[in-house]
Parts: sequence; C-alpha cells; structure tokens
Amino acid sequence: MTDTPNGPKIGISVSNFDDSTLRRVRQLGITNVHSSGGAGSSNSNFGRENQLPWTDEILGGEVNALAAHGIKMGIKMITGFPNAIYGQTGREEDIDKVIESVKVAGRLGIPVVEYNWYAHRIIEGYSYVEGRGGAEYHAFDYDSIKDLPPLPEEGAHTADAMWDNITYFLKAVIPAAEEAGVRLALHPNDPPAPISRGSEQIMGSIDGWKKLVGLVDSTANGITFDCGVTREMGGDPVETARYFGDLDRINHVHWRNVITEIPNEKYTEVFLDEGEVDMLAVMTELVRQGYPRIVYPEHPPIMDHDKEFAHDGFGAGYTGFAYTVGYARAALQAALRDSPPFVESVHRR
Repeated sequence: MTDTPNGPKIGISVSNFDDSTLRRVRQLGITNVHSSGGAGSSNSNFGRENQLPWTDEILGGEVNALAAHGIKMGIKMITGFPNAIYGQTGREEDIDKVIESVKVAGRLGIPVVEYNWYAHRIIEGYSYVEGRGGAEYHAFDYDSIKDLPPLPEEGAHTADAMWDNITYFLKAVIPAAEEAGVRLALHPNDPPAPISRGSEQIMGSIDGWKKLVGLVDSTANGITFDCGVTREMGGDPVETARYFGDLDRINHVHWRNVITEIPNEKYTEVFLDEGEVDMLAVMTELVRQGYPRIVYPEHPPIMDHDKEFAHDGFGAGYTGFAYTVGYARAALQAALRDSPPFVESVHRR
C-alpha cells in the first residue's frame, strides 16, 4: 500500500524538482508532496516577494516535473506578502498577489496552500542535543531568547494588531480560494512561545487556532494541525485533532513527536517512537475522520548517515525521512486495520 484513495496520504516536503530528488521521493512510496516554495527561506516574511504572484508556467513546470515521477503536489507553501501581515502600505497589492497565486494553484489542481502568520519567525533559541545512538535532536529553550529586541525591518506588533491584519486578509482571500477550489492551511506558531522578538504570537495556543477558524466560516479557512506543536503547548493531540477535524478545518497535518519540559517554552524534538505523543492514536483519529490530505512526518532527528551522505532537497536528510515515512506508513496501515470502514464524511470532497 502506498496511499489510501480517500484517506490520509503520507508525504514529505521537497524544495527542488530535479530527477535525482524525485526518484528518491518515489522510492519511499510517496505519491503526494508538500512544496516548500522557491529560493529563499520560508522562515522569513521577506525574500520571496518577487516570486509572487505564482504563474501557470513556473508552478506548472513544478507540477509537471512531479507528474513525470507519478507524484502530485498536494500542498504548496506561500510566502512573500509582508505588507499584508504587518498591515502596512502595499497590503492591497500583496493580497492581490496571494489571490492570483491561489487561482493559479486551483487551475493546476493543487488542493491546499499553506501559509504562516507571524511578525517574527523564531529561529533563535534552538540547539542540537545528543539523542538515541548519538543522533542529533533539535531542542528549543525560550529562556535564552525571551529578551531579544525586535528587528528593525519587522518591528513589534500586538496580538490585537495581528488579529486585525489576518481578519482583513482572510475576508479578502477566502472567497477567492473557495471559487478556486483551494483550501488554506495556516501553520501554527512554532515555536509557540508567547513573545517573538517583542511581538505577540496569535497562533501559539489552541485558543488561537479556534479563534482563527471562527474568523471566516469556510472550510477553506483551516489550519495545519501539528501534533508536535500541540504537545509543545501542553495540549492533547488526539483531542485537538478531533475538535478541528469534526469542524472539517484540518487542511494539512504535520506528524512528529516531542518531549516537553515547559509548555510553550522548552521542548525537544525526538524520534517518533520515544516522545509524549501517541502517534498511532493521532493517525487513528485522522482515519476516523476520513481526513484525505497529506500527513507530513517532518523534522526527523539527524542521523550519522545523513551527515556523511547529505543530499539536497530533504531538509534533515534522506535517511531520517526514510525512517519517518516508514513509521508513518506502518501507523497508517495499523489504523486502517483496526478502524471500521470509512464512513462518508464532510472531508470527502
């Protein structure tokens, strides 16, 4: 079994579309991928502005490259609209570019567009710690960065301002997404620390996620459900998945495990089989819902082989993803075996 026709689809993220990378993706049994975007980092609001709006020619070229290997683009990350996020001059132009990009995604059959909403994406405060067998684990400690000042190009923003800006954005974009047949998935603030270089984070709590989906009543206005972030915040991943799944607002899934010392502030990302999240229970809940989109087993620890034989396009490394994909596929098979046959649900359209 590779993918379930009407259920979860195990996928990974790719950042380039060369033949060598896509051969390796397909060898893992992957038929649906997340595309993290073009050149530049998706961890910043800046640097990709000139890549919007997407075009049929460029994005279609990526879709065709995947199709040549029997792979579909199940979700595409969009970045490069800082004026919309900060609510400043140029906001309307940014929103127009996002709308046109969503329309292109719809024409090309890309069902989900993922995005972030933060004044500053926390990349500070991380360190590598030694894990099982000497593997490198990613650990976060908010205490080491909580007093960092705002960056000049970003400034400091209140939660109220960020909520106002995203409400304005969604009221403009969601109708276009509905017409294009595309769902939006807002990635949670990760790390979910309360303050990020002087700015309050609106997607660093489950209450924030709930408020987000209530801003515009549409299944196109959804979230990326991340069971790891849920646990980082001290939440129950299965209960949270059930809440948003029953609303049909889970439009993408990140599936990873953590050990949390201080909710929202201190945690370590670990192998899927050794953290606090019951990964099988999360997968079983997604199967129960009839969730039909990508489950991305992201952020594998860095293994020795990946340091010795690094390969572009796989983030932490191909060996790490071979482990997470295999584990996720086994969990999906177990969940399907132990669950009653799919019932028709609001997700299956």
